[in-house]
Amino acid sequence: MKRSIAYGSTLAAVASIAVVGAGWVSAPSADAHCQVPCGIYDDAARITRMREDATTIAKAIANIHQLAGGHGAPAVNQAVRWINTKEEHASNIIEVVSQYFLTQKVKPVAAGAEGYDAYLKSLADHHAVMVAAMKTKQNVDAEFVDELNRAIDGLAVHYK
Repeated sequence: MKRSIAYGSTLAAVASIAVVGAGWVSAPSADAHCQVPCGIYDDAARITRMREDATTIAKAIANIHQLAGGHGAPAVNQAVRWINTKEEHASNIIEVVSQYFLTQKVKPVAAGAEGYDAYLKSLADHHAVMVAAMKTKQNVDAEFVDELNRAIDGLAVHYK
């Protein structure tokens, strides 16, 4: 009996390590951009990517609703996969805004200096996208994706 308990404990520990290790190995990355800075920017591509992420979030929400009534293991498994996909794509958007746009494209303007009001508007528009993406993580209602798309549209005007 002691041997099976020790074996079971060891197996549980190995399983825990495997789960944690898998998270490290397969952690999603949004590939926002380097921080060298390299001077190679494609703002339109980043906006397009965020729109694609928002479309994926909308599809995930629709599928989550479709699977919500399922009680079998396959339905639960697929719902979890769609939830994870929704989370990943919302995180991608947040990372692109913070790691690409805010850190590399938005240049600070001192209070009272020319362009300060435009700077504040730009910050507010970037923030709106991040908050809208966060809300799609917290909710499964299409209205939150609509708000995200509107926020992306508001941000896109800064990069035309």
